[in-house]
Amino acid sequence: MANAVKQAIKAGKSVVNGWLAIPSGFSAEVMAQCGFDSVTVDMQHGVQDYLSAVACFQGISAARNDVTPMVRVPWNEPGIIGKVLDAGAYGVICPMVNTPEEAAALVYSCRYPPQGGRSNGPIRVGMYGEGGPYQETANQEILVIPMIETRQAVANLDAILDVPGIDGIYVGPSDLGFSYGMVPKLDREEPEILEIYDKMLKATKKRGQFAGIHNGTGAYAKKAIGLGFQLVTLANDSGLMMMGAKAQIAAAR
Repeated sequence: MANAVKQAIKAGKSVVNGWLAIPSGFSAEVMAQCGFDSVTVDMQHGVQDYLSAVACFQGISAARNDVTPMVRVPWNEPGIIGKVLDAGAYGVICPMVNTPEEAAALVYSCRYPPQGGRSNGPIRVGMYGEGGPYQETANQEILVIPMIETRQAVANLDAILDVPGIDGIYVGPSDLGFSYGMVPKLDREEPEILEIYDKMLKATKKRGQFAGIHNGTGAYAKKAIGLGFQLVTLANDSGLMMMGAKAQIAAAR
């Protein structure tokens, strides 16, 4: 299938991304019906394993066929990257990519030959190819997105972006601040961090790439879009559930 998020970003639009920490296909189905452009299964810090990720992809597909399923893999490791792509992910967000060599390894794991070394075997996602076999379009449709979240990655930003096959970057504000000796949190206002965001936005725009960022609130996500981020994530399913429950409990009491 065509990657609607990739098409929107190429058209200069911004997309709103959901985040799944809960290992439940039903939770994924509910989130996919809420209006997100994409929904990402978090296998790094979410309570997700491979089987729950597959169930979440199925829940997303059952809810809406215009919501792009994506994944944050636990690490830059070809085995799990290949498996989640075969299961249905159309975007791979990879944590802690700090060097161009690590970025090149990520691309290699995500792309079929000759652009990469991904093994053939799209056991689930192959059923959803349109306009020909999945293998003919996968290299063009799948988003490859390294996370920039350390001082080292910021220093190597230009070299990482220059790696062929990188579509964009994704900012992890908590780890980024942590790397600079700050308290880990999402919606950052420190001038030093905002300067880094500006550097990222200019560097990606110059190359025709995009920048994404994780946000704690919709208000900050709106600010991030105003800054130039084209992919903004709103918290995660468990966090949104907690915020909603607390608000209603407070109203009842």
